Amino acid sequence: MNVLDLSEQEIIRRGSLEQLRKMNINPYPAAAYPVNGYADEIKENFNDDAQPRQVTIAGRIMSRRIMGKASFMELQDSTGRIQVYITRDDICPDENNTELYNTVFKKLLDIGDFVGVKGFVFRTQMGEISVHAQELTVLSKSLRPLPVVKEKDGVVYDGFNDPELRYRQRYVDLVVNNDVKNIFIKRNKIYASMREYFNTRGYLEVETPILQSIPGGAAARPFITHHNALDIDLYLRIANELYLKRLIVGGFEGVYEFSKNFRNEGMDRTHNPEFTCMEIYVAYKDYHWMMEFTEQMIEKICLDVNGTTEITVGDKTISFKAPFRRVTMIEAIREFTGVDITGMDEAQLRETCKQLNIEVDETMGKGKQIDEIFGEKCEGNYIQPTFIIDYPIEMSPLCKRHRNNPDLTERFELIVNGKELCNAYSELNDPIDQLERFQEQLRLSEKGDDEAMFIDMDFVRALEYGMPPTSGMGIGIDRLVMLMTGQTTIQEVLFFPQMRPEKTIKKDAPEKYAPLGIPAEWVPAIQKAGFVTVDMLEGANPQLLRQSLFELNKKYNLGLELPALQAVEAWIKAVTCH
Repeated sequence: MNVLDLSEQEIIRRGSLEQLRKMNINPYPAAAYPVNGYADEIKENFNDDAQPRQVTIAGRIMSRRIMGKASFMELQDSTGRIQVYITRDDICPDENNTELYNTVFKKLLDIGDFVGVKGFVFRTQMGEISVHAQELTVLSKSLRPLPVVKEKDGVVYDGFNDPELRYRQRYVDLVVNNDVKNIFIKRNKIYASMREYFNTRGYLEVETPILQSIPGGAAARPFITHHNALDIDLYLRIANELYLKRLIVGGFEGVYEFSKNFRNEGMDRTHNPEFTCMEIYVAYKDYHWMMEFTEQMIEKICLDVNGTTEITVGDKTISFKAPFRRVTMIEAIREFTGVDITGMDEAQLRETCKQLNIEVDETMGKGKQIDEIFGEKCEGNYIQPTFIIDYPIEMSPLCKRHRNNPDLTERFELIVNGKELCNAYSELNDPIDQLERFQEQLRLSEKGDDEAMFIDMDFVRALEYGMPPTSGMGIGIDRLVMLMTGQTTIQEVLFFPQMRPEKTIKKDAPEKYAPLGIPAEWVPAIQKAGFVTVDMLEGANPQLLRQSLFELNKKYNLGLELPALQAVEAWIKAVTCH
């Protein structure tokens, strides 16, 4: 890397790195460092009356207060921060060799460096539980400075708050923003709580293919890739439903999977093209059973993660205390639009959408139009957990017809805070009916609906071997984590959300400057001065450019011979001629 591409801090840190190596201190040692204590548990278990505890800790230096022969530093490990008291005489017992303290600790170490400390735990005169260092080991030299986040009386100043930077550099976000790590710890607790809930009931966790020859199980636009060995196009999974139901056909009574799904659709505060979904299928159950199963599961998760059934999202308090309210799809639409869509055909629904100022097009069948009405006029009104049940059959090609009304299906969606959280059915196990529903989806696809389902004839064949009555449920893990952690954007609960490529400044290659007579060694300095392309030199002030090169040469110790003013003038003149 060219020195001109570095900040002043980065240059200083690289200089410190070289000094450490000259002192025969490896800034990146390979040997294991045996840690036996962590910040939070050391403070939690401290006893003033007990014998001082010997500990070995490791972490990042997050602050330092150097005071002559004695200093304090704050060390951050995976659990939190703890103060370390360090003196020259303790870590440098040889009076003739005090470099470890006077040179390494005071001059060559920086905020962000990893160090190991051996010592004993004590309480300072100010009452702070700390570690009294007896040994200091350099574990990793940080070459980039961390953002300086200041905190006083619980108020954060100069925080690392830019979402663009936080999501792109999550590794920095986790270091300097304490609350971020807790979001992902809670995410892990959600997984653990769900697994416990399923496993204690005897259901089996399984894995199904991500690369699929037919993207089934949902209505969504897939990502397409190519398998070179088989010379076929494959699709990234949009759902795992059809594979899990094949396992029910194969004899498992209950199966579930936490799956990474991919949908080549829009991105916003609640959608990411790569997302996590949990789907579970249980034989001999129906959607009434699954509603009770789901509300009890979510109530348990909320208690396990937060210790209460109430959570706060923005200015809203949401209660996950079971049972949840149940409302039919048709009742919901009637409540919020005043329109009863019962018995309407495709043309009547299209006219209704126009009257409600809902944008639709000719590719949309009855199911899509009803979905648009509900999404536009109803969904956002349900803040408290509400089961929307009994969907029109056109909206649910994999769902069993309602036992009392053949125009409806036995389906529910759980809506919380105005968004769908989970989706569940009494699963369709009639292979003839299933094939007819697939064929209707094919008709919609031919009309131009690029989210209509594909026909999966192997799945139809599986149903022909017989699938017992089954209920299935899928829940969006990312949205569940948003709710349980009080977040309003999906990017906050994903370690590395999808983003556009990072913008970089386009620079001309050094050889493009050669026809102007500019020596190659001066090109980085010219670009550092702001002339990143040859064209930008046109009309430049030769004296100002030469002055900038003089200052850069001096500041960065480039050791280059400064060009004469006439030479700089010739470069700029050559741009116009060139």
